[in-house]
Amino acid sequence: QLQLVESGGGLVQPGGSLRLSCAASGFTFGRYAIGWFRQAPGKGREDISCISSSDSTTAYTDSVKGRFTISRDNAKNTVYLQMNGLKPEDTAVYYCAARRAGCGRFYDYWGQGTQVTVSS
Repeated sequence: QLQLVESGGGLVQPGGSLRLSCAASGFTFGRYAIGWFRQAPGKGREDISCISSSDSTTAYTDSVKGRFTISRDNAKNTVYLQMNGLKPEDTAVYYCAARRAGCGRFYDYWGQGTQVTVSS
């Protein structure tokens, strides 16, 4: 059974860091691009980063560039999102999702999400 499980969320002070993990099982992980998304209360889902399956090409939305870093470890079937310089506006539920091959708009499989709260 295909599964994506996010972990690593929590409460952090502004300027702090968190590393989110997206652990995958039940499919050939190395053939899938993985994206990170977030949804804040009362707002729509935001596409924040993606890493491709083949050459690990990465992409970021402007609001997280220079602060967040996406990476993957195919041996561990895991994608990471290192988040530095966190701001209160980064507070959201963070989701990872998978799609075949390269990054794109539509994803086939989704995790359940992990809460990130940035507050003093």
